[in-house]
Amino acid sequence: MTNSDQVNGLNNRSELDREYKEESATEIAPPVQSYREEERYEDGDRDGAAEGRTTGYIAIALSVISLFLLPVILGAAGLIVGFVARRKGAKTLGSWAIGIGAVSLILGLFVTPFF
Repeated sequence: MTNSDQVNGLNNRSELDREYKEESATEIAPPVQSYREEERYEDGDRDGAAEGRTTGYIAIALSVISLFLLPVILGAAGLIVGFVARRKGAKTLGSWAIGIGAVSLILGLFVTPFF
């Protein structure tokens, strides 16, 4: 042991080890994956975006038609297809389809029976 260890009051190796115990889990953990939309799709993957947009238009069509005809069935279909469109990347179209389908479904179930 050196004189500096004895001066600091560290008489043996176990006291030195106790002083420097640190958690190292953050250094061992894998890096956090990014889930940003721009990084999920590569530039060459434009077929998926077109497919999501087509699904979004189908969902909007189902939801709008459900306002006038079979609101429970077509509204639920528009809602489900809207969620699929959002999952495929057409966030705006999918959100609108979900909103319109939900309004149609609520109107069909709760308001229309009273008229």
